[in-house]
Amino acid sequence: MKLLEGKLVLVTGAARGIGKAIAIECAKAGADIAFTDIKKDDSFSALEKDLQDFGVKAKGYESNAANLESSQNTIDQIHADFGRIDVLVNNAGITRDALLMRMTEEQWDMVINVNLKSVFNLTKAVQKIMLKQRSGSIINMSSVVGVSGNAGQTNYSASKAGIIGFTKSIARELGPRNIRCNAIAPGFIETEMTNAIPEEARKEWAQKIPLRRAGTPLDVANLVVFLGSDMSTYISGQVINVCGAMLT
Repeated sequence: MKLLEGKLVLVTGAARGIGKAIAIECAKAGADIAFTDIKKDDSFSALEKDLQDFGVKAKGYESNAANLESSQNTIDQIHADFGRIDVLVNNAGITRDALLMRMTEEQWDMVINVNLKSVFNLTKAVQKIMLKQRSGSIINMSSVVGVSGNAGQTNYSASKAGIIGFTKSIARELGPRNIRCNAIAPGFIETEMTNAIPEEARKEWAQKIPLRRAGTPLDVANLVVFLGSDMSTYISGQVINVCGAMLT
């Protein structure tokens, strides 16, 4: 039996990058997949087809994770379509980097809403389903920047640090009903976003990591599969760094 067989995994912000890898690896592990993104585009449609090719039920939903009403409506529709939600992966996120002296209120609010408020929105919407099931695994995507901070990313760092506090609180709040909540803190992961950085700068950054390489979306996705599976039923309230020992 595959690790996630019989489970429904919901991944937000999944049309590309880490979210896409998570959806694919969970499907390979036997899970049915519901995924969301802000708009339906070619990447969105291609992922839906790729997931279905693994022989699982998979459906994408156009949804704004930063909006409570949109999130609730999406959760209601997913529950109607699949009948259950076993794993929620709060992955949706953006960056709007700038030094604080140059950061606008709009840049601050946008990052906080997409990265942190979305976690509130989706968790609040899904908890009723998981409470009735008396089971569930909520996995929130934080960042090493939320643990250590980073110049030029006060908005991003604050949002990811907030996710850590939220995760620990939800683990305590929902634990008595057999609902687990953990956070993953990726380090320097190669995605479309990091590929915009000049190659020499990427190589220099990688050399500062003890494992001497950047991480891949698969490195993060493998941990999601584990945390969503019954192999991790006594792991909750934790922040797990996926960073090649960049933070120790």
